[in-house]
Amino acid sequence: MEKYDVAVIGSGPGGYVCAIRCAQLGFKTALIEKYDSLGGTCLNVGCIPSKALLDSSEHYHQAAHDFKEHGIDLKDLKVNFKQMIQRKRGVVEQTVGGIDFLMKKNKVDVLHGHGSFKDANTIIVDGKEKKEIKADKVVIATGSKPSSLPFIKIDKKRVITSTEALELDNLPKSMVVIGGGVIGLELGSVYARLGTEVHVVEFMDRIIPGMDGDMSKELLKSMKKLGVNFHLNHKVKEVKATAKKVTIKADDKNDKEVSWDADYCLVSVGRKPYTDGLGLDKAGLETDDKGRIEVNEHLQTKVNHIYAIGDVVRGAMLAHKAEEEGTFVAEVMKGEKPHIDYNLIPNVVYTWPEVAGVGKTEEQLKEEKVAYKKGTFPFKASGRARASMDTDGMVKVLADKETDEVLGVHICGPRAADMIAEAVVAMEFRATAEDISRMSHAHPTFTESTKEAALAATDNRAIHI
Repeated sequence: MEKYDVAVIGSGPGGYVCAIRCAQLGFKTALIEKYDSLGGTCLNVGCIPSKALLDSSEHYHQAAHDFKEHGIDLKDLKVNFKQMIQRKRGVVEQTVGGIDFLMKKNKVDVLHGHGSFKDANTIIVDGKEKKEIKADKVVIATGSKPSSLPFIKIDKKRVITSTEALELDNLPKSMVVIGGGVIGLELGSVYARLGTEVHVVEFMDRIIPGMDGDMSKELLKSMKKLGVNFHLNHKVKEVKATAKKVTIKADDKNDKEVSWDADYCLVSVGRKPYTDGLGLDKAGLETDDKGRIEVNEHLQTKVNHIYAIGDVVRGAMLAHKAEEEGTFVAEVMKGEKPHIDYNLIPNVVYTWPEVAGVGKTEEQLKEEKVAYKKGTFPFKASGRARASMDTDGMVKVLADKETDEVLGVHICGPRAADMIAEAVVAMEFRATAEDISRMSHAHPTFTESTKEAALAATDNRAIHI
């Protein structure tokens, strides 16, 4: 029986990053993955393929709606949906292949098969053949899977999850998205740009409810311009599929029934931890009422040599959060003293405009009764945004009223996903709004808008508005 210093179960962003860091630190490491390809949800049926389709659909939308204004005349423009899906598959294959290379480079043993505990130190790997391994330390990184509602039967044909939405054979004429969160809006925007009639049904009174309220309003305005139909304060009560269509019924805020017929219903109501068949009980572990594995501040379970990271533990279900935890756990096991500030892990929505935020939202500061000041700057006042015709949205900087320390930065606009890194760096070093405002930002760039919002937060000193 092979013996390892560390066995990592699950090869998503948390698991494979953890395995690499363990190997770098000198541990003999095994990475266990039940599917044939590495990378977990993110690389195979999540972050990477969805971004590929988001970019393809945005290129088409720009060609159809903006190119004429740019002086580019096109004739007979059409969507080749099969090629779009094929390109997406190519991006996934290339990315997954990159992980295979990294495992070989770092001398991590990859074991394909379903991993489960026989006991706290023995793991059964049930693949093409069954084998057992021993490990001094184990990291559970098995991720999450899409949630549903009790009365909805996901048949993967007409009633689908994000996994199936990334692999449709033909471009649908209509789609109802249940859930106005990140995944629903991203995939809804892909199909809306390509010409699908999209309806988003959301139980709450706003979309992306976990993010800053102003960003929610800005994105709503922009996606309405895209043609997406929003039904907020609606409670879905029935989803019925036939061979060719699906009917969705809901009650609005006045308890009046409304219904939609569509080609597909995308159920996007969040994700839940995935620990099925892991045999946690045999290792002396259990899950809480939300299916999560409980861990301490070192991401250590109640069984000292077993750790858990990513979507199976508390906190936001984000690939980059899982990566940070993977590195953190590897270093903890080595006896180092790493640190994660969960307040400084950014949230991103990859619609167009994108939405990104880090730190506290304005709603949180109000709820916590923190005295704050804010500065905002709209992209319509940005020369770079006007040049690229990306004028929707704004940047908001929230700072402590007394000390001027930046407490939160929220962006709805072009390249917000990339722009937010500046705010993360600034907040990591406890920067003030004035610190950001005195940094030289290249002109013309989108990031000048962050500087202007910081100036607005510093005694209302914005220059270009």
